[in-house]
Amino acid sequence: MQRHQLKFRWLPGPYAIVRLAPDAPIPEWATRGEFTSITRTPDELSIVCPADNLPRDVDSKHHWICLKLEGPFPFSQTGVLLSFIEPLSRNDIPIFAISTYDTDYVLLQEDQMGNVMDILREAGHELLGGDDESWRKFLPPK
Repeated sequence: MQRHQLKFRWLPGPYAIVRLAPDAPIPEWATRGEFTSITRTPDELSIVCPADNLPRDVDSKHHWICLKLEGPFPFSQTGVLLSFIEPLSRNDIPIFAISTYDTDYVLLQEDQMGNVMDILREAGHELLGGDDESWRKFLPPK
């Protein structure tokens, strides 16, 4: 299988991932922000939104970093998301992926960020807007 070399952006964050009851109404706080995702299934109402949106009585176990793959990607193009997450999986870095019509988003726990950028770079992926190096705060001290 051909591995894609992708460009991606770091979305300002952090983000929260919250699970509510499947019949819960969509809360107003869940709809604000540059990037939000709301998915209802028979089992849950899943919300991804900026962590700052969460009211005090709603808990998210982790803060997440959101990476946006630079699409759009045609539906006929296979292996795009796999190319991005496989090197992370190989290094035991858990992810939460969201796909939209045009592209994919990959969320990573802040406390897992350590060498993520090096792993992605070594796999041939390129961080766009790399002059914003806010991600460096997640690197282990030298």
